[in-house]
This record gives sequence, structure tokens and C-alpha cells, in this order.
Amino acid sequence: MKHFKKTVSIISLAAIVVVTGCSNGKESVDSANRTTDQDKITLTFMTPNSPLAPQDPNDKLILQRLEEKSGIHIDWMAYTDDVYVDKRNLALATGELPDALFNAGLSDFDLLKLAKDGSITPVEEYITPEKMPNLSKVLEEAPQYKGMMTAPDGHIYSFPWIEELGEGKESIHSVNNIPWINTAWLDKLSLKMPKTTEELKQVLIAFKTKDPNGNGKADEIPVSLINDDGGNEDLSFLLGSFGAGFNGDLTLVDENGKVNNAVLAPGYKEGMKYFQELYAAGLIDLEFVTQDWNKFIAKAKDDRYGLYFTWDKANVSGMDSSFEPMPALEGPNGWKNVARTNGMGFDRGRMVITADNKNIEATIRWIDALYDPHQSVQNNWGTYGDDKQQNIFGFDEAAKMLKHLPLNGAAPNELRAKTSVGGPLAILDSYYGKVTTMPDDAAWRLDILKKIYVPDMKAENIYPRVFFSKEESERLTEVEADLWPYILKKRTEWMQGQNVDKEWDAFVKELDRLGMQDWLKIKQAGYDRVKQ
Repeated sequence: MKHFKKTVSIISLAAIVVVTGCSNGKESVDSANRTTDQDKITLTFMTPNSPLAPQDPNDKLILQRLEEKSGIHIDWMAYTDDVYVDKRNLALATGELPDALFNAGLSDFDLLKLAKDGSITPVEEYITPEKMPNLSKVLEEAPQYKGMMTAPDGHIYSFPWIEELGEGKESIHSVNNIPWINTAWLDKLSLKMPKTTEELKQVLIAFKTKDPNGNGKADEIPVSLINDDGGNEDLSFLLGSFGAGFNGDLTLVDENGKVNNAVLAPGYKEGMKYFQELYAAGLIDLEFVTQDWNKFIAKAKDDRYGLYFTWDKANVSGMDSSFEPMPALEGPNGWKNVARTNGMGFDRGRMVITADNKNIEATIRWIDALYDPHQSVQNNWGTYGDDKQQNIFGFDEAAKMLKHLPLNGAAPNELRAKTSVGGPLAILDSYYGKVTTMPDDAAWRLDILKKIYVPDMKAENIYPRVFFSKEESERLTEVEADLWPYILKKRTEWMQGQNVDKEWDAFVKELDRLGMQDWLKIKQAGYDRVKQ
């Protein structure tokens, strides 16, 4: 589940580890020089850890294999997501630092602040073919990532996670919150797939009033969501029927390269009025403001939803459920648009080496092994040959390829949380068909995007992954800390009945007071720098 993207200090993610050396084929998967315990180097890493995963990351088969092959033992300081941020910030405040932070999710501002404080080590001098052959090979094949890794001061402070799955409009990241509609309910009520916003409203009214789940109770929820204003489970997909649409970081770029905030873009106000109509008719989940992921999932399992929004239905109602993607709808003026996210498979701040690390050369060799193609694939998704867990892969000895196995009904997010280790890695589009197969759920999703949503994507430009200066990042963080909650608050109030037209001018004025013009100026300057 991916939430409304803000400039924040920490994003909780999963833990990682690697094997040293540069190799290929099964050599990188299942064989290497073995070492004895007395030969091993010990390093200490701090990391968040999924509650679905073993409490000790070393209990994962991937990490057991890697320790045996690498000769490096990891003492993990692993914390669940709810306490990791506090533990990490305490370590930074006291100076009692581990050797590295893994899956730290550090923002640009964090990286530059920690660099200025001397808490983390610049690493660009180590990124050479001699010291980091695997990462150097990735950057040779895909040189655009080196620019993304490099801070405005010319240094590189972190190692990224890279996952390519399609490109341009056909990237798997182009749409996060796909609308999934209950086709079994449509069929039972002899309704067609809606094509306009008005038709959707009438379908939802039928879902509410005609007992499509057949249990004799008025418990159907025509539309459910998590009130995240642009997150995967948010209904903002529907705003594309009224204008430029909406995405998770509220940053839109027009055909002339002009940056705008989504709430100021054409159609946003009219979209709010439509949401208000749906809520007034009792068509939106009354718990949308307060419900969390677990409650959202539980109601889906009880066959109560007519329409919901998420990345992949397998994680909500199940892959075998009767929900199918609903295409973009024509709005009142005949406009139909699918807004593109600014997402891409790149996380700049996935790992940093701290200033307390006394064995940087060994750490660098170990990190480089993460970028071995076969190792990256396993770290990202999971491994093979585990007799205690469902396996993500089988290993084809002849083809030297990790082949995805059927999920057999398992929720992909849950299975990967149990078996993968994440971390800095690189999976390029060129790996598919050579190093690994594409995951079935990813191939299925890419096909949905290409056939159903790409034809209605109007925007030719998205906002690039700009590395802002410390001053720019600090101002953006300051502005967004006030701006985003205010925008969500007003959207919620408008959905629940307050007068959008009457309040609109005051809304725009308040946005400016909170720093909207600074936000636009910084965003535009960043876009222009990258596009020069």
C-alpha cells in the first residue's frame, strides 16, 4: 500500500543484505567461496523490519545463504515500522551510529542535512569499475541514474533502489489507484460498465439500494476508500473526468513544461462538487475518514464493496474476486483523462554508510554485490528452494534464470514481505527474459494499463526525480507540512457538504499564505534545471 507522497524524513521499508563479488549465472545465486566463522567480518546495520517477516532478519534463507557466501556477519538492529523512526533518530541525535542504515527512506533534505552534520559518508569515490563493478555496470547501461544519485553539491551520499517495469506512459507506475468495480454486482443487476460520471453515480445508487450481495441486509458500500488524498486507496482517480486530474504528490506538468499544483489545476473544484454529490447520496463509505488498511481489507473480504481503488486487487479483494478495472469516465463536459503519477522505480535514499563505519572498503564490496543482477532480483522479490516458505522463484539451471512461480492465490505483497530483503538494488528492463521472468502480477498490471488507461492519458510530461538543494528541500518540507493537511482537510469538508464555490477564493488565499507560491517557484526551478 502506497500513501500520499509528502516530503518526509523516513519511509518505512523492508531490510536487506547482499553477497560480495561480481558474478553471473548460478554462480551469483547458489555458489561462492565458503568461509569459516573466524574469517568473517562483522558489521552492524539498522533497519526497519516488516511484522510479517522473521523478527531476526538473519532467519531469512536469503540472508543465511549470503552470510555463508560473503564471509560477512550482520548484527541487525531491526525494528518494526512503528518504532524504527524513533530509534533511528535517537541514534543520529546521540551519535551512537551503526555502520549503515538500510532501507532508510531518507529524503533529499535528510541526506544533505546528515552530510552537513558529518553523520554519513560521501561514496562517489568508491563508485568505480574497480571497487564497485556491479553498480558501475548498471550505471553504464542506464547512465541517467547517476545524475539522480548526485546531490547538488556534486557528492553521492546514498545507494538507490532501481526497478524498471515498462517506460513512459506504459510504466507500471503511471497509475497507482486503479478503480476496481464489482462486475458480479453489475451482472446481477443487469447493469453495464459505466462510461460517464453520471452513469457511475446511477450504478452506485443501484449498488446501495438493490441488495446486490444478496444477504438481505443494507450493508453494501458503493464506494470505499482510505482518505489519503492521492494514495493508492483514494478516489482521486475520478478527478481526471473533470480536468488535469490528480496524483500523489500533487505535482502536474503541462505540455509546455509549466508546473502546477493539482488543486489549482482546471477541474479540481468541479471534481469536489461531484464527490460531494456521491457522499450526499450515501454512496461513499461513512468510515472513509478514519478507517485504516486492516479495516478496509476486512470489509472487502465480506463482499460489501461496489467500487474501490488500489494498486492490485489481489491485495484487497483477492485475485479471484469479481472486481475488474473500470475505465476512465467522461465528465459532464465530455472530457476523459487519466492523470499520470510522477512515480518511477527509483528510491534515492535507500542506504547510507555512517561516519562511524570503520570498514568502509568491506562494506562497499558488500553493497556492490547487491547490484549483481541475480542478487538484485532475489532481494527485490524473494528467493527459491525454501522448504519452509512458499517460494517466489524456481531456478532454471540451464538458462541461469530465476523464474517466477505461480502465486497460487497468495497476496503478492504479503509473500514478498516474508521472503524478500529489499534494499539498494537494480533491476533493469533488459533483465527480463535473461536474468528473470517478469512477475505474473506485474505483467498482468502492465497489460491493464496499456489496454485500458494509457489511451486516455493526456499528459506527455511528468515531474522528474529532482535532487533539490538543502535550502529548497527545507522550504518544501516546511510548506508541505502545512499545505498538505490543509488541502486534505478542505477536501474532506467539501465532500461532507460544505459549499465549495463559497469557500473557493478563501481556500486559494490560504494556500498562498501557507507558501503555495514558494512551492510552485521551487518546483518549476527544479524542473527547468533537469530539463536543460
